[in-house]
Amino acid sequence: MSSISANSLKTQGVSAIADALAQAPEAVVSVRGKDRFVVMEIEHYRYLRECELTAALAESQADIAAGRYVTESVDAHMRRLARRQ
Repeated sequence: MSSISANSLKTQGVSAIADALAQAPEAVVSVRGKDRFVVMEIEHYRYLRECELTAALAESQADIAAGRYVTESVDAHMRRLARRQ
């Protein structure tokens, strides 16, 4: 993973990001020596988001297959949620 300082970002702007992303798919922006942000190309973000959604779907399907779900009305669901608080 590449790194960009906030100062480089201030002085070089988007070209600092482009240079960092030419070396790695993600770049960390550090502020006062501490990592604060991650930047990446939008296509890489979309790919990661799709992976996250695919994993969530697989987890939900596994829960259904294992019987870890509840069938109830909206009102019953809302009452159950209210009891948890």
